Amino acid sequence: MEKRDMKWQTLKSDYIIRRPWLTARRDTVKLPNGVINDEYYVLEYPTWVNIIAITKDGEYVFIRQYRHGIDETNFEIVAGVCEEGEEPVVSAQRELLEETGYAGGEWKEIMTISANTSTMNNLSHCFLATGVEKVSEQHLDKTEDIEVHLLSEADVMNLLENGEIRQALMAAPLWKYFYDKK
Repeated sequence: MEKRDMKWQTLKSDYIIRRPWLTARRDTVKLPNGVINDEYYVLEYPTWVNIIAITKDGEYVFIRQYRHGIDETNFEIVAGVCEEGEEPVVSAQRELLEETGYAGGEWKEIMTISANTSTMNNLSHCFLATGVEKVSEQHLDKTEDIEVHLLSEADVMNLLENGEIRQALMAAPLWKYFYDKK
């Protein structure tokens, strides 16, 4: 199968906004066919992580929190941002501990995905952590209001099947996990 080079050439980049949680730039790009698009927008984000965490007793560690973008409170797996220079697995372990108080267990990366390959420049590393245990209380940022819930496998499947896990970057690794588990 022939694979031609389809990479665009960036002719110019200008930052529109640079804030801690939102960086947007406008690129002028030249396509391989010579067409120039002088207004292509890219959102820059750090690397993200999320974790399917399962306790020694087989319970799934979920969080529940409000998401202002869609004006809903939902169940989610733990997720967060990689600090600069931090390996994704270290970020994932830190996020699980901070948001839930759970730690330990066996860790493996099950997939790496993109929220939107067209306009976002980052990847999300998805981990499975089995055999985790509660080792502390939550260590939340002042802007976080997170409840921890232990769910059964049937509860998680019910959330997925009913479309109640709204975040695509969380639903994808859960669906993969359950598919691979068959």
